[in-house]
Amino acid sequence: MTGVDVGEPRLWPSLGSQGPQPNPRPNQLPLPEVRPQYFRFCLFLPVAMSMGRLGVEETLAALNAALGPGGPVWYKETRARHLRARDFLAPRRALQARFEEGQVPKQVIHAIAGLQGPGVAPVLRCAPTPAGLALQLQRSAVFERVLGAVATYVAPAAHAALEPRVVLHCPALRGRPCALRLSQLRAVLVADHLARALHAHRVSVRLVPAVRDPHMLTFLQQLRVEWPAASGRARTVTEALRSRALAELTPAHDSGALPPGALGQVCLKELVDERGRRAGYDPNLDSCLVTEELLSLLAELQEAVQHWPEHSSLGLAAVSDTGADGCVVVHVVSCEEEFQQQKLDLLWWKLDDQAPLRQKHLVCGPVKVAGAPGTLTAPEYYELRHMQVCKASALKYGKDLTQDPAWTEIFRVLCVATIKFEMLSTAPQNQLLLALADNSISTKGTKSGTFVMYNCARLATLFEGYRCSVEKGLYPTFPPVSSLDFSLLHDEGEWLLLFNSILPFPDLLSHTGMLACTAPGLHITARTEMVCKFLVQLSMDFSSYYNRVHILGVSAQQSGVCGRVAGEAKDETSRPFLSSRSLDHTCLVKCLPVYSFCRL
Repeated sequence: MTGVDVGEPRLWPSLGSQGPQPNPRPNQLPLPEVRPQYFRFCLFLPVAMSMGRLGVEETLAALNAALGPGGPVWYKETRARHLRARDFLAPRRALQARFEEGQVPKQVIHAIAGLQGPGVAPVLRCAPTPAGLALQLQRSAVFERVLGAVATYVAPAAHAALEPRVVLHCPALRGRPCALRLSQLRAVLVADHLARALHAHRVSVRLVPAVRDPHMLTFLQQLRVEWPAASGRARTVTEALRSRALAELTPAHDSGALPPGALGQVCLKELVDERGRRAGYDPNLDSCLVTEELLSLLAELQEAVQHWPEHSSLGLAAVSDTGADGCVVVHVVSCEEEFQQQKLDLLWWKLDDQAPLRQKHLVCGPVKVAGAPGTLTAPEYYELRHMQVCKASALKYGKDLTQDPAWTEIFRVLCVATIKFEMLSTAPQNQLLLALADNSISTKGTKSGTFVMYNCARLATLFEGYRCSVEKGLYPTFPPVSSLDFSLLHDEGEWLLLFNSILPFPDLLSHTGMLACTAPGLHITARTEMVCKFLVQLSMDFSSYYNRVHILGVSAQQSGVCGRVAGEAKDETSRPFLSSRSLDHTCLVKCLPVYSFCRL
């Protein structure tokens, strides 16, 4: 069998002939209308965790404990060439520091081979090798445990308790989109990413400010950024806040020098010396010009901290401490906005005795554009990427699809995916360099959002084709996972998908949602690039597997409708591991590793 028989999906527009098609090749695949459940790869779905879930970190902890006192020694293999022989390795050099001449006692090796415990993957063998102590898991048992309860692997692993309440403040959203710089756009996307990650950790999150400008709301909808809109009435400054501000104003020598709307200056030097220097505030901060707009901004932050609505927890765990000290405020700002935000922090402390003691800054580094003016705004950047996506599609299919309503949403999704990957794939605190040439939008590269979306399209095509074939009676319905023989899964690509993607996914979610809010200092960092790297590697592994393996074979029912089936089936079933298995069963088992990403 040399192909995959899937009908053209009904989900997206037709670009060619109807009827059963082989595995689409890179130059044939139509980019479908990728629904969120496909292209998000089950990210940020709050699913109940199971006590029986296997974990990479749990297995590593048990392995290190089995070697006795000392630091961590074991690490998980990720490269295909190493995974052919082992799954975990304790390097020889590390063992030499732990044991005399690096010789691990036999009783220790025997104990490791029989290792068991909550979350610990079952061990097949453990043996010394020239590289060190190598361990291989019982892979068929791991496949059965993981794929039999795959829903539990899309929730974060249980780590140390996170902050129960977080206020995410993104000052860039107070302006108009036409004035939004690329560094500010980066801050907006980082804030949106953090909000989703924290929600996945069952953390109650409030987003500030509520967006007032209707054009900004429209632009955020284009970017698939979920942010609250403001009600019609403006935020009212409390009398206590206004009175405190007026009392703290320094005497003005020349009141006529104040700009319109300004109330006066507040000295911050004493507060910087008392609290700011130790935390990492700029020592040059000495005063702040208080305006009506600034007081309104503080009033909104006050309300977010002091009046936490019940529905904001989204039905999650109850929060016992509802005071200001029971939450942390994270200001997600561009590097150009940080100095002004530090002034706002200190002013809040100066004017409000109930201001939260923990305010953290997540500062996004500058965004540089190669070969373009430095004045490129966020909407101009979006339009440029959208035009390039449309142009790339026209070159691929030989016709202009921009006038086809069925493709309009596809182009928007691809454009947003490209932008988010560019903005999030570099650690937020680092400088980001954008390449805006036309050839930067391509499915041939492996480091872009377009490449990830392309492989999501492949998955969508595969499963929509399978669904249609089941309706036609060409394939059986997907049987219970417990009825499948997992010993048939021994292709290295199948193990890569499970061991490098599904199994460590809960730990990945845990790390992406961790904010060091209790650490000393003003600044914190986020690991947005971890999710991007994960999705790229997952797409590369899936693409390699998809190109080599016929995930869906020709079923027995199709043998009478496809003229070439007999010869192809003979070639496929000549492989030893299929000699005593039904072809339908084998196809479904092969399908399972990739099916697990989309079945939810």
